[in-house]
Formats: sequence, C-alpha cells, structure tokens
Amino acid sequence: MEIIKQGIRRVIVAVDLKIQRLQNETIWLQNAQKAVENTLSKLHLDEITDWVERQRNLYADYFEELRNVKMALTYFHKVKGIVSQQVQLVKEYRDAWALFQRDANFTRDELNYFYKVYTGLLRESSDAVDRLLLVVNAFVTKMTDGQRLSIIDEVSASMERALNDLRQFNEENKMLAVQRAAAKGEIEMVKRLYGF
Repeated sequence: MEIIKQGIRRVIVAVDLKIQRLQNETIWLQNAQKAVENTLSKLHLDEITDWVERQRNLYADYFEELRNVKMALTYFHKVKGIVSQQVQLVKEYRDAWALFQRDANFTRDELNYFYKVYTGLLRESSDAVDRLLLVVNAFVTKMTDGQRLSIIDEVSASMERALNDLRQFNEENKMLAVQRAAAKGEIEMVKRLYGF
C-alpha cells in the first residue's frame, strides 16, 4: 500500500509539474499573443499615422496655395484701386489745369502757385506708386504678407488723401473764379467754362 501511495504521489507530483509547465506555456503563449497584438496594433497605428500625415501634407499644400491665391487676389484688388485713384488724380488735374489756364480771373502768379500745388500732389502720388511697386514685386522686397498689406493700405490711404486734396483745391479755385466773375459781371461765362 505504501508503494502505491508513493506511486500515486509521484504521479500526482508529475501531473502537477506537467500542469505547471502547461500553465507556464499558456502564460508564455498569452504573453507572445499580447506581443504580437501590440506589434500589429503598432503597425496599424503607424499606417494610420502615415496616412494622416500624408493627408495633412496634401491638404497643407492645398491650403497654402489657397492662402497664396487669396493674398494675390487681395493684393490685386487693392493695387487695382490704387491705380484707379492715380489715373483719376491725373485726369482731374489735367482737366482743372486746362480750365484754370483758360480762366482770365486768375493771374500768372496764381497759376504758378496752382502749378506748384499740382506738382506736389503729383509727386506725392508718384512716390506712393513707387512704394507700391516695391511691395508688389516679391522678388525685390522680402517681407511678410502682413507687412505687404500694411504698406499697400498706407499707399492707398496716401493716394486717397492726395485725390481728396486735389478735389478740394480745385473746388476752392472754381468758387474763387465764380466770385471774381460775379464781381465783374461775367458770371455766365465762368459758369459755361466750369459747367455749372
């Protein structure tokens, strides 16, 4: 009986050892499975990260191009407005100067003064256009888009001031001509000259 007991104990110990080895193998396999799952997850995450990065780069380039187009359009509209103001300033100067030269109510000294004022206004607008050309030409002047827009806005405001000053100066001189003509009794001639 003792021998049977010892045999059973040995069998139990052997089975217990076998069960412990199977449990260790199971734990090892579970750990290996987790490692494989982690590696696969990392591969999937890397693939997803790569895909997201490619999409971000693709759309970043697209949005950068859109931003550049938007800035170019903004420049274009502002520059177009400045050029239109310059053209208007020169036209109004020529028209007024031609009228004032034909008007007998102004002396030669007054016409010389008008010429100096017109020359100053034209020089101011010409300087503004020169600054504009430096800003618009990206290869000559390196600056940020914000700096470019700021200078374009300054040039636009300067051009607008020059145009408003010209108009005010012309109106004041027309009114002076009308007052002098009224004093001389030649009001109809001056009205026809200035289109009143």
